[in-house]
Amino acid sequence: MTCARELIGTELVWGRCSGIVVETEAYTALNDEAAHTFTRPSARAFIERNEAGAAYVYFNYGVHWMLNVLVKGNEDGFVLIRALEPRRGIALMQKRRGVEDERRLCSGPGKLAQALDITGRHHEMDLCRDPRHCFTAHANEDADLVASKRIGITRSADLLWRFTLRDSTFLSRPVKAQRR
Repeated sequence: MTCARELIGTELVWGRCSGIVVETEAYTALNDEAAHTFTRPSARAFIERNEAGAAYVYFNYGVHWMLNVLVKGNEDGFVLIRALEPRRGIALMQKRRGVEDERRLCSGPGKLAQALDITGRHHEMDLCRDPRHCFTAHANEDADLVASKRIGITRSADLLWRFTLRDSTFLSRPVKAQRR
């Protein structure tokens, strides 16, 4: 959970584009029924063969690519990058998405991947060593975070492992219950 919280306010650089991370979700490798590791041996193997910071990119329901970051340490798992506030390369993101409204460019994990042109070719990319595909230092170290339930899951749905930047207009969905 720590990494999911700490990524809020960082800048995700992706080639000529970038944005401030405003929404994440945490998934643990053990005992989290919503995590890929619960049902997919390939996700557990991914954790074994990669270092922390590796991109775990998958095609969700055959519709959207999703960007996750591998976390290792006290709790192995993944952080799903759910939403960004676009900062650089906005015209390119608009072209890729066919959307003008900046708030709708990266307001969901599938939209974010489309705007940044993230696909399966980025799976297992090291997001700690490549300056063209990485997270930079906190853009807003005083970020006011909100913890709430994860979105779009039915198993382990009661866990408050979705983290958002309070009052951001770039979220995938508004936060229902706000907790600090």
